[in-house]
Amino acid sequence: MNPHKHNHSPISTLSPSSPYKFLLSFHLLATPINLKRQRFTSLLLIFLFLCLSTSMADSDTGPVVQTTPLVTFLQRVQLTAIRSYSKKLDPKFYIDLSLKVPHDLSSAESAFKDLTSGSRDMSVPVEKLEKFVHEYFHDAGVDLVHHEPEDFISDPTEFLLNVENEKVRAWAREVHGLWRTLSCRVSDSVIKSPDRHTLLPLPEPVIVPGSRFREVYYWDSYWVIKGLLTSKMFTTAKGLVTNLMSLVETYGYALNGARAYYTNRSQPPLLSSMVYEIYKVTKDEELVRKAIPVLLKEYEFWNSGKHKVIIRDASGNAHILSRYYAMWNMPRPESSVFDQKSASGFSTTLEKQRFHRDIATAAESGCDFSTRWMRHPPNFTTMATTSVVPVDLNVFLLKMELDIAFMMEITGDKNGSERFVKASEARKKAFETVFWNEKAGQWLDYWLSSSGDEPEAWIAANQNNNVFASNFAPIWLSTFHSDENLVKKVVKALENSGLIAPAGILTSLTNSGQQWDAPNGWAPQQEMIVTGLARSGLKEAKQMAEDIARRWIRSSYCAYKTSGTIHEKLNVSEFGAYGGGGEYKPQTGFGWSNGVILAFLEEYGWPSDLSIEP
Repeated sequence: MNPHKHNHSPISTLSPSSPYKFLLSFHLLATPINLKRQRFTSLLLIFLFLCLSTSMADSDTGPVVQTTPLVTFLQRVQLTAIRSYSKKLDPKFYIDLSLKVPHDLSSAESAFKDLTSGSRDMSVPVEKLEKFVHEYFHDAGVDLVHHEPEDFISDPTEFLLNVENEKVRAWAREVHGLWRTLSCRVSDSVIKSPDRHTLLPLPEPVIVPGSRFREVYYWDSYWVIKGLLTSKMFTTAKGLVTNLMSLVETYGYALNGARAYYTNRSQPPLLSSMVYEIYKVTKDEELVRKAIPVLLKEYEFWNSGKHKVIIRDASGNAHILSRYYAMWNMPRPESSVFDQKSASGFSTTLEKQRFHRDIATAAESGCDFSTRWMRHPPNFTTMATTSVVPVDLNVFLLKMELDIAFMMEITGDKNGSERFVKASEARKKAFETVFWNEKAGQWLDYWLSSSGDEPEAWIAANQNNNVFASNFAPIWLSTFHSDENLVKKVVKALENSGLIAPAGILTSLTNSGQQWDAPNGWAPQQEMIVTGLARSGLKEAKQMAEDIARRWIRSSYCAYKTSGTIHEKLNVSEFGAYGGGGEYKPQTGFGWSNGVILAFLEEYGWPSDLSIEP
């Protein structure tokens, strides 16, 4: 066969999945006509191709996972509500509504069209809007019903035996009791008619964070589970893992949260750590066996496609790392008005789409929002999260590699275990090359020079030299805290960083008004750094860990006694103050905060002669 004899048009070689595939139909139509018409058709095809190319160049072509028709409609209801009320509303309330029987989405849309038909800006009289919402929707949260956890005991056997101070012990029992308040299950209606809800069906009961967060969240669940294990609630802890595994099996990754509008992004990958923590206590090998294929699927998600980046060092060695990258380039449904307003200063569709993707990607990081993701902080419009290779994400993935290696070892898959040990060693090398800064004694986030789709050379100036709590996240892993010389450098750097505040560790040194910045401190970062320092062999590190933990416990206690609740975050610049900032009001409840308090009390106890008040 003559390899040069093929006479195919370039258009005929397009993949069926190509965005230009519709041009194939023009080519097929052109084949039976005469030469003059063929020339005309060819010119037409070239013109259409150039037009489409120009159009695509003006838009973001990254992956987008579409949401449901109900979510899309509720965004319109949300907009009308915000424009109709004079008071400030929580936009998430409207996106969490569920359709009442016997109404369907079509009838609700028709009624809403009638309601807003005379309005230029989508605003309507409040009483009419409230009547519409009441007639067609159940309130947010109705589709999540209380569940009495079967493994809850008010005073479990061997519960916090080293907490000797009666005042602290009584408070710890109250925190333990909050698991009952936060325990829920998805209603039967969600299971039977999922299209009427934005809440997703789950097989087991859940522990929700609290307040506006009326659904299970991915990375929150790790610290919730730490607390549940302290509370001897092993069945509930396993149920949380089962739910998350079901999401990975359905979507290929654990969602940000169990809502239809969260299907376009994940959150920090801690599922393997949850399984590992449960196994350490229960020795449940069956759970491990079930988890391994699920974890392999999740591992692939974080180490392929847009999440995967390659950085080459000076010797040309390629280091594979990961970044956050949401599959969304529009306003987030749960905060669409906020996002639209934030993007209003951009003039082109492409700029807006990239900005929206970077906002959604910051949400995938769990740290939404922070100057950490801004090219020119504190300017919110310079958000560029997809251009950051984050230290802590790669900590979680290194932990996942170690966890999978361990699980494969105990289930008899020696070859698989060795493969993941090698992967962890490669990522550790990447930490040394890409993130570690000897002068700072910290691991620093890395700014990509380009899109991240192609390998790029490491540049020292691309390290983000600003100080964040996340710079110290690697100390959480034995990979790093087992190195005494390294720990000495990290302890010295943390002491001199300015992050250690009266009530705990600051998230950053910048008071930007964003919630993942100063003066706030968050339970996950306290626990990771404290645990890492405590597990090291260095006396100074252990002392620092205990000091930070006691500061956090004391401040949480004081805030609880003055407000009557546990808070999502604390203002660590002063004792007993809860945190603020960000796009919503401070929340209470609160899942991961409860978990870290109980875990710290189990680790350090509280002597009878040590006052809990500052």
